[in-house]
Amino acid sequence: MKLVISSDHAGFPLKEEVRAYLAKAGHEVIDLGAYNAEPSDYPDFAEKVGDAIRQGVAKRGILICGSGVGVCVAANKIPGIRAGMCHDTYSAHQGVEHDDMNVVVLGARIIGPALAFEVVDSFIKAVFCAKEERFVRRFNKVLAIEAKYQCGDGSRTAV
Repeated sequence: MKLVISSDHAGFPLKEEVRAYLAKAGHEVIDLGAYNAEPSDYPDFAEKVGDAIRQGVAKRGILICGSGVGVCVAANKIPGIRAGMCHDTYSAHQGVEHDDMNVVVLGARIIGPALAFEVVDSFIKAVFCAKEERFVRRFNKVLAIEAKYQCGDGSRTAV
């Protein structure tokens, strides 16, 4: 699978391990930074992953920061991005299967590499249950909420 991956400085060490793990498993991984552990701002990296997915560079992405919360909040501000913070394998596959999650978020200060590898494997292997009416109905409601708060140019309206 072709994936984009990014992190801030706090997530950098785990991002490097996850990136190497995925590349070794045969996935094409596009690294959008950070490229070192120097202090950086998490919204910049969330936006890079979101923009790359919106532009069709990859269908799915991985974001990592210290807790996972910051990049998750920032990514979900981008229309079309459905990011979920997952520190267990069930949430990682269920988020895709039921909610068409396209970005998995990890907290580098919360989980270690071994669990991170299992989480991203579950995320990558999962497929949206598009044939089950209840998931499609719910997903369409999520899209309707997103559309309600977007301007014609794809930006969000002030609430």
